[in-house]
Amino acid sequence: MRFAFKTSPQHTTWDDMLEVWRAADAIDVFESGWTFDHFYPIRGDHTGPCMEGWITLTALAQATRRVRLGTLVTGVHYRHPAILANMAATLDIVSGGRLELGIGAGWNEEESGAYGIALGTPGERSDRFEEACEIITGLLSPQQTTTFRGSYYQVTDARCNPKPVQQPHPPVCIGGSGERRTLRTAARFAQHWNFVGGTPEQFSHKRDVLYQHCADIGRDPAEILLSSHVTYTGDPAETAASAAALGAAGVELGIVYLPPPLSPRVLEPLAAALSQVSS
Repeated sequence: MRFAFKTSPQHTTWDDMLEVWRAADAIDVFESGWTFDHFYPIRGDHTGPCMEGWITLTALAQATRRVRLGTLVTGVHYRHPAILANMAATLDIVSGGRLELGIGAGWNEEESGAYGIALGTPGERSDRFEEACEIITGLLSPQQTTTFRGSYYQVTDARCNPKPVQQPHPPVCIGGSGERRTLRTAARFAQHWNFVGGTPEQFSHKRDVLYQHCADIGRDPAEILLSSHVTYTGDPAETAASAAALGAAGVELGIVYLPPPLSPRVLEPLAAALSQVSS
């Protein structure tokens, strides 16, 4: 089992977040680091501070040298997919080919409504997400232009130049567990599927649904990395035990969510406990 860490830019300061990432970059147990893509906190006081995910991720790319990095996950309705593809290509270049492209259909009604961003029904979100995946992967691929006509998005001979470092494109990480649509979209487009978190039994069920979608379209499920959030409880051994239980169920990458207040002091004891799981 492999491990990563996640620091959502909510209820924290830039200095604290930066300090954690710089320290984690020097600890080999953590292969990647993640933020989220929200404008309001989703835990605790929703009126509290929350920094923008892609700006912080870009700055963190410059502050680190080793860890891969991504958002868990970007709501595609916040940015036109052609714009998001250009952002991803540029950040992949800036980071030296370390980007993990986390994307999802979007779900947060509070911030979407407050900002006047159309979220839509669950069905509309799923339809829009599939269209966005088509455009994003097309623009990031080696092909020079992308044309797409959908109900939500239309692009004509669209270019993304320069292309990302990673080819055919940075790994697409799709987050979500909707069995009929989200997992089907993951089977089509993802190189990485993230289970938002839950019991090993819940994970196993969702994985089996994903694998059935893969079978339906003739895709090898081994091409998709399986990850899950693991919440850091404050006790490294307890957190490692939770990760181990998910690993026994088939989770390959445990992404440990570090709640605020953020401190690099938790990293070494946590890494030592996690090393016992991965060994």
